[in-house]
Amino acid sequence: MDDLDTRLLVDLLRDRVRPNRSLGQHFLVDDAVISRSVVLASCANPLDSDSHVLEIGPGPGSLTLALLRTGARVTAFEVDGEAVSHLQRVFGDADGHLDLRQADALEGDWPADVTHMVANLPYQISSPVLERIQRHHAEHPMAAVVLLLQAEFAERMAISRNQAALSPLGLSLWLDFDVELDAKVPPHSFSPSPSVSSRLALLRPVDREPGIDRRMFRAITQHCFANRRRKLRTLLSKPPNRLSRIKGWHRQRWAEAVDTVIQAAPEGLPEGWLDLRPENLETSNWVSLTNAISLN
Repeated sequence: MDDLDTRLLVDLLRDRVRPNRSLGQHFLVDDAVISRSVVLASCANPLDSDSHVLEIGPGPGSLTLALLRTGARVTAFEVDGEAVSHLQRVFGDADGHLDLRQADALEGDWPADVTHMVANLPYQISSPVLERIQRHHAEHPMAAVVLLLQAEFAERMAISRNQAALSPLGLSLWLDFDVELDAKVPPHSFSPSPSVSSRLALLRPVDREPGIDRRMFRAITQHCFANRRRKLRTLLSKPPNRLSRIKGWHRQRWAEAVDTVIQAAPEGLPEGWLDLRPENLETSNWVSLTNAISLN
């Protein structure tokens, strides 16, 4: 691998294929961004021979190369057969450190012993990948997750400085991670260039609210933010979609629980909270509301 570099890897693949925009193929060519991704991944546990990194969509292998050079094992999911053939040619067996899988990362089995995840994600699968990350992390905790994402999407993942929730995505991630937004990445850092800027995001695992009903928390926040301009009083008068998928819950129980919460005025909710809109609540308020409803 000593004779490989980022530009060479990208050129070798582009000589054989035209990037497929439907697959979100924008190949990272900026060595500074690649190096920063590795640094961020090492924030808690340095990447070394004891690390096992999951990568999604390696494409030409520019990020893969940097990860392998840390001594870590890498499991990479790639759906494009031409890209897989390219990676097999340039890396060979990588001394047994690269497990290359031609499969959809949303459907394939992720190794249980993964310690880190580092990926330049295709924009169109960002949301389902994050859901998969949270499910996997709940059973097999990881040390750090570093993702390169569309900038606007990355900003929706973070909680604002005053702990106000900007989106249900940010609230869901908040249960399991501190999301730290890092460098913005301009379009010219990719080949071909996308039409929007990107951003690096670091997800640091946290042990937060272990007793909360996570399914209920996500159901409530998604339900409320779907009509964010309405007041909570109006929003809570109707149950969330798919409430019945939460064991033991149905429309009648929801109505009774909400009525009890309104009359009880539980701790942890601000004065006049029923007349506030979702964006006015802080993370701790959503926890209090979820716990109050769940206990009824």
